[in-house]
Amino acid sequence: MAFYSIGEVAERCGINPVTLRAWQRRYGLLKPQRSEGGHRQFDESDIQRIMEIKRWIESGVSVSKVKALLDENVVTDVPGWRSIQEEMMSMLRQVNPARLRAALVELGRQHSSEQLIDEIIMPVRLRLARDHNTARVILSLLDGALIDYAVLRIAAARKDAVKDALLVSWGNDDRTRLWLEAWRLTGQGWRVDVLAEPLDSPHPEFFPGQHLFVWTGRALTQRQTQQLAHWREQGFTVAIHGE
Repeated sequence: MAFYSIGEVAERCGINPVTLRAWQRRYGLLKPQRSEGGHRQFDESDIQRIMEIKRWIESGVSVSKVKALLDENVVTDVPGWRSIQEEMMSMLRQVNPARLRAALVELGRQHSSEQLIDEIIMPVRLRLARDHNTARVILSLLDGALIDYAVLRIAAARKDAVKDALLVSWGNDDRTRLWLEAWRLTGQGWRVDVLAEPLDSPHPEFFPGQHLFVWTGRALTQRQTQQLAHWREQGFTVAIHGE
């Protein structure tokens, strides 16, 4: 059986070694073997698991919830999230935009932005995204309603917010998720403006004096980590949203 070092695995999977160590130590997602010298050793099954973890995270699932998915457990069933997800799936199949908008408003009254995004919206979006047939059409319908709802919530929060920020997507083209993350920031007291198009580089020099949040939706690459450090050394206020 072939074994690979953490550096070899990081290069093969496109993931920073620091991230792999965090997945093991902090989240218990990986259990590599150890060499006689104490170094991590990964086999092909470990690499397959790493790529599955990466796919879940890139689909919008938070890293803290991935282990339960990999172990085929119900992630959010304790407070009844699963039943709410099923209700939304059933509603989406009816293709009724007005009813969907009303449902989002009602759910927004009952739950925080964190709960609605993480426990209901993202699991439903993930299920729809994995279906390559008619569910993709329904996903498009849902995304349109979500952006519309997020924009309304962001606008409503402006009058009560006390601090300004600009949110930019850095290398992630999930526009729906960007608007949802902007809404999430309003729950933390931010008056948020959104740069709607994803950028390969956020260029903080274009926004002098502004608090800039950048969102990637995944662990930073080595290049992004270096770029972020460079911006901060130059005195720009740049934060990684969701870090």
